[in-house]
Amino acid sequence: MSNAQVGIIMGSQSDLNIMEEAAKILKTFGITFEIRIISAHRAPDLLSEWSGSARERGMKVIIAGAGGAAHLPGVTAAFTTLPVIGVPVRSRISIDGWDSILSILQMPSGVPVATVALDAAKNAGILAAQIIGTHDEDVEKKLADFKVEMREKVIASGQELIDKGY
Repeated sequence: MSNAQVGIIMGSQSDLNIMEEAAKILKTFGITFEIRIISAHRAPDLLSEWSGSARERGMKVIIAGAGGAAHLPGVTAAFTTLPVIGVPVRSRISIDGWDSILSILQMPSGVPVATVALDAAKNAGILAAQIIGTHDEDVEKKLADFKVEMREKVIASGQELIDKGY
């Protein structure tokens, strides 16, 4: 059994600069994770094995990022009962990211994938933390503190605009 609560997967090495944002935010909440490159198209057997055994290895949520046709989140969801959060990634072969967004967003009935905005792996990490926080008081407290910090930054920024002017 792994100690990772969240699995972060991506279709290729080129997605790492986006997907590492999920890892960074999970670290701030003290949530363990593992990060892998697994292609739904080039290694479907590996994806089946990895995602099919994720729950037994102790995972609670999977974050899957992909560009282009972006089948990774949906195929992952087909192999597991864990919540899957899809991150559409704008890739070099992408149609301005819309192909990735629509591929992840338009899942068939019975195979849901939560979808965040284009390149929004940080939000995927926060959503994974919120899912874990429903049963982990320590994570929930860190999320509450995170929300307070965001509020304070906005207030300070607004006050700075008032004080210094436009």
